[in-house]
Amino acid sequence: MLPAGVEAPVFAEPWQAEAFAMTVALHDNGLFSWSEWADALSAEVKRPGAASDGHDYYEHWLAALEKLLASKGLAAKTDVDAIAAAWERAAHATPHGKPILLENDPQRAG
Repeated sequence: MLPAGVEAPVFAEPWQAEAFAMTVALHDNGLFSWSEWADALSAEVKRPGAASDGHDYYEHWLAALEKLLASKGLAAKTDVDAIAAAWERAAHATPHGKPILLENDPQRAG
């Protein structure tokens, strides 16, 4: 049950909370300033095609984080895409009800 006065969770899905937490942790570790982050997020939210109701806000958040990390040489887009694909394969290879582990990726080099 939610606390009194709270009508809905802050995050619609767990990945949104995780993206938020990663951003805060990366900032706290000095990888970028809040002004750098604000500029990156603002640029993404202002891109053509953004939903007027904001339902895609965390998709923009994630895109901003990926681009900021790539611009700093910390995580290249190709590396992020490769890891995302590996997680997708692992999810499809994991039996229902079991935890999804990267080790379940059938293309993982062993």
